[in-house]
Amino acid sequence: MTLKGEGHEPLKNEFNYYLEHQAEFVKKYDGKVIALKDHTLLGAYESYGDAYMQTKRRHEPGTFMLQRVSEGEEDYTVTIHSPVFPP
Repeated sequence: MTLKGEGHEPLKNEFNYYLEHQAEFVKKYDGKVIALKDHTLLGAYESYGDAYMQTKRRHEPGTFMLQRVSEGEEDYTVTIHSPVFPP
């Protein structure tokens, strides 16, 4: 996994944890979006939106990782579009 910029170590660590346990997650949560923090599964959800909204109620955004569970590498990359608000 390649992340550009500084400060991505926690995300790299969570993603590596996902990779190490991907087969286990696929057996239990295939197709779901899981939330991970500190190598702990916080929940499994139907969509990224649902995962984000539910997880941010208990955890500060930026402190957890969301990942769609699937076999292989197809879901390793996600592009998220957000509105731009002028200053």
